Amino acid sequence: MSLRARATRLQAEGRLPSLVVGVLHDGALVETAAIRESPQAPLGTRYRIGSITKTLTAVLVLQLRDEGRLTLDDPLGRFVAGTGYDDARLADLLGHTAGMQSEPCGPWWERSQGGPFDELAGAHDGSGAVAAPGEWFHYSNLGYGYLGELVSRLRGDSWWNVVEERLLRPLGMDHTSYAPVEPHAQGQSVEHFTGRLCDEPHTDTGAMAPAGQAWSTIGDLATWAGVLAGRRPEVLSRETGLEMAVDRLDAGYGLGLRLVDAGDVAYVGHSGSMPGFLASLFVDQHSGAGVIALANGTTGLEADALPRHLLHDGEPAAQPEWEPTVLVPGMVEGILGLWFWGNTAIELRWHNESLEARVLQSGRVLYTFGLVEGRLVGLTGYHRGETLHIHPDHLECATFVYTRVPYDPAAPIPGQ
Repeated sequence: MSLRARATRLQAEGRLPSLVVGVLHDGALVETAAIRESPQAPLGTRYRIGSITKTLTAVLVLQLRDEGRLTLDDPLGRFVAGTGYDDARLADLLGHTAGMQSEPCGPWWERSQGGPFDELAGAHDGSGAVAAPGEWFHYSNLGYGYLGELVSRLRGDSWWNVVEERLLRPLGMDHTSYAPVEPHAQGQSVEHFTGRLCDEPHTDTGAMAPAGQAWSTIGDLATWAGVLAGRRPEVLSRETGLEMAVDRLDAGYGLGLRLVDAGDVAYVGHSGSMPGFLASLFVDQHSGAGVIALANGTTGLEADALPRHLLHDGEPAAQPEWEPTVLVPGMVEGILGLWFWGNTAIELRWHNESLEARVLQSGRVLYTFGLVEGRLVGLTGYHRGETLHIHPDHLECATFVYTRVPYDPAAPIPGQ
């Protein structure tokens, strides 16, 4: 089965500006595919890996535990006091079961320039907690900011310097960095209806960096997958790696690792997202089989389902790559967006040089129109060959009337 065909399906369905995927066997990279990636350096391009960064932070904490410097039952305040969550157990911070809030107070940290740790800790008094410790799984980016500070204090260096010294250099991960280094992808989001691209900022997240700052490549992440699969005991013992993969509270999460099933295989790893980027890394700790994906889109990649999509699904039907929009025709621009056929919500979007009509509820494509001699003519579906007529307050095609609000009384027989 073609890896490129599978990757093309993911890129097209997700409208991803670019996508690079890799398949692992016995912990080693054996096959790759790049869709709309720079031909100069398709596999050496750095992408932001988002919350895969958390696995680096988690391994650093487990290394300290294995050295006897801490226990997972220790409260955070033993090492980092004045956080508002000093009583939180380290195991609960690692596994997102401390009951603490998901995001730090203040502006959206992923898209803002971050500050020092004292500023981060000073903004929290614990009143943002959503549950009692151990009550349920509640994903917390804030908790990993705190764990990074713990690593920094116990090692006597910045969190990132510790990452480099204890993980990257021993593993030869020379293409993983704190900030973007050329060649790197530009983070982008896609305008929903037009398909045009918008650049996203590449922020330095400061004290929140241990939760999602890092940049990496397919090759370096393949090396890191080998660590999570127990193939690099000089960095992480196999026993500790297996301990990290024990499900907590049946939430599909261990100690810094997401747990997903595909077929009859259990995979561990993490997904990642930052504005303009999506990432996924999952590996079977027993066989070393796994998958990696890096994309420079804000949404569109079902990262936790990547093992199923790339290793277990049947061969996908052939389809063209998605092409970002350069120019929207003038007569089309004004009619993009939400419409109604009676009470049924339909969106019109410009996609690969044609106008798509999709049912909002299911996302199913009803029909498409193309520009033919200055007219919008149906290309597929029930309206094939028919002309879509544009009126000031409605659209009409073969007596089907589409309005901006359900059953608009101002339109002639709305619906049909």
